[in-house]
This record gives sequence, structure tokens and C-alpha cells, in this order.
Amino acid sequence: MIERELYLSKIRPFIGKDIVKVLTGIRRCGKSVMLELIQRELKKAGIPKTMFLSINFESRALAFTKSADAAYGYIREYAKSHEGKLYLFLDEIQELEGWETFINSCMIDFDCDIYITGSNAKLLSGELATYLAGRYVEFKVYPFSFQEAFELLPGYSNADAFQLYLRRGGMPFLYQFPMEEESVKQYLGDIYDSIILKDIVTRYRIRDVEQFKRMLMYLISNIGNIFSAANITKYMKSEFRGISTETLYNYMDYCKNACLLHLVPRHDLIGKKLLQFQDKIYLTDHGIREAIYGNNLRDVNQTLENIVYMELLRRGYEVAVGKNRSFEVDFVAKKGSKKEYYQVAYLLASEETVQREFGAFRGIDDNFPKFVLSLDEFDFSRDGYQHLNIRDFLLKPS
Repeated sequence: MIERELYLSKIRPFIGKDIVKVLTGIRRCGKSVMLELIQRELKKAGIPKTMFLSINFESRALAFTKSADAAYGYIREYAKSHEGKLYLFLDEIQELEGWETFINSCMIDFDCDIYITGSNAKLLSGELATYLAGRYVEFKVYPFSFQEAFELLPGYSNADAFQLYLRRGGMPFLYQFPMEEESVKQYLGDIYDSIILKDIVTRYRIRDVEQFKRMLMYLISNIGNIFSAANITKYMKSEFRGISTETLYNYMDYCKNACLLHLVPRHDLIGKKLLQFQDKIYLTDHGIREAIYGNNLRDVNQTLENIVYMELLRRGYEVAVGKNRSFEVDFVAKKGSKKEYYQVAYLLASEETVQREFGAFRGIDDNFPKFVLSLDEFDFSRDGYQHLNIRDFLLKPS
């Protein structure tokens, strides 16, 4: 079991504190394992295992997972038979109807330390935020970074490991033991189907499932490109699946809520304004794209952009796309008072490419670092702008 210190280091200061720890992220990205790692931390601190109570609300094997009242009653009885602070680990809590009031009641009525997970990015936007105002902290969990995947690929060079990562993405299960590519695709395809069925179609009562799937496939094929409602409606019309703009934006919100897609805003770096309706699209896990659409290696520039975007999120940055006159800056990453600019390319194979990638920074008159990332082995740094190999960037400490 990989330690995932990136997340543990953020969670550790809140362990044992009277505040609900909320872990959100796409299905199968490792949230349940994070709960196990937290329990391991508690055991090291001398907390007996008998004080841990773990419940997975996706399970229907236990009757008390079906209603909030039954779950509350079970915890109450468990608390009665155990003296001291109870540590509650509640997995996929969104499956329990009325879970917001249930969590609030547990906090009020029991001496407990609560950890919950959910596969919905909007977990905290509703009643829970009202009930627990100031009494929760959220941690976003993502699939494996390249660094984490590489740790579990002994005997691989970082170049060979990266080739594998480009195709497979970062779902933790794929790195536990050797797998054939066909099995990898089946596993990722099953995750995709589960997200669509459980987290989107059923939750939001989508009637025209085929229309939704075709729209989503279009978005997935166009990761790293500027989103245009007009282009999508035109494509859907060509597929004889007309779609209204309102329905389109609703579908996209559902995908964002399910932690599947990210829409990244585009900013004018000179005019200092947000450019409306000019977002870019990225996937939480690029391996899903390979499994259901293919072409990660053919569309390597898009795939590399996706990988770098997700890495910046893991490192705690807020990320936007920048427009610098006629140039585009792939990513403007901010964290507190810190800011960094990134260009991502497959190879700087010609002088024209070099001029385009480095030229995107010209006219940005600040002293923040500006990086061009590519898979070139030679250092092309120039004019105060740094060039890094993408693998080296992904493997360096954040």
C-alpha cells in the first residue's frame, strides 16, 4: 500500500480534532485506501482498533446502510459498548439518503472523530455546508500521479514507466499487479460505466442516455481544446441528436459533479479579465480516455496537457488558461502569493515550435517563473524561461 504522503500530510493536522474530514474524488481513485492509511496513523498513535467503526454505504450486505435512522442506531449502540472517542470512517456517504443531518447528529450526540468520503464534487455545496459551517475540511483525492505510479513499477526506467502511464492513467488498482492491456481497458471501461450509471444518469434522472453519452464522448475526444457550445450542438446535430444549450450545460455540470471532467477558465493576461464561454476541458484520469476512446499516444499533446493540469491540481494550485495577445499560455497556476506559467509540448522539434512555445510568455511583465515542458532530453531554456523534461517535472518534489 503506497503511503500517499501528499494527502496524509494535509490530513494529519486535523486527526483527532472536532472537525469532519471530507475526502472527495472520482470513483476508484483511492479514497477508501486513504481511510485505511488514516487508521494506520491512529494505530501508530496508540488508538485501539476497537474504536474504529468503518461503514461502506455502497454495500447492501448490512441492513443499517439503507437508512439514516438505522445507521444512527447502529452507531449509537456501538458507542454504548465502547468507552472513549469513537473514530467513524464512512465511505461513499452520498449513497445514504439524508446523510447531511445524519452526520450532524453524530457530531452532536457522540464523542467521535468523523471521516467521510464521497464521489461527488458538490458534496459540500448543499445542506452539509449549512449544518456544519466551519466544522468540516475538504480534501480532494485524485488518481495516482506519475510519481506514485512509478514507485509501484520496479525495474522500469522512468521513460518506460511514463509510456505505460500515458496509456493507463493513474487509477491505483492498475498498479497493484501486472495486467494485460485488454484487462486494463475493461477495468477502466467498467469504472466509466459505473460513473455514468450511478453518479450521473440515475442521480440526475437523464432520460436520453444515448444523447448524453455522445455528448460526453465528444468532450472526452477534445480534452485540451477550447470548449464551444456551438461546436457541440453542431456535432450533435450531425449525429441526429439535437441538444439545447441549457441541456448541454446541465450535462457538463453533472460530469463535473461526478469528478469526471474539469472545465478550466480562460483569462486575458493583458486585459486582466475572464473570457466568458472559453473554458478548456480536461479529464480527471486520462486512462479512461484511452479505454473508451483510444488515441492517447496519437493525441499525445492533448494527453500531456491533461497530465500536467492534473499534477498542478495535486500540488494545490488554482489553474487557469491564459491568453497573451495572439498567444495562448497553457496554464497559469496560482497558490497564495505564488504564481507560475506553463507551456506543454510533446517535442520542441523545430525552431518554429521553439519560438511558439517560448514566445507565448513574451509581454507578460512579471517576475514569476515561466516553464516550457516537453519530452525533449536536451535543455532548451532561453531568455530567462526554463525548459524542463515533463517526466523530470512530474517526479520532482512538489
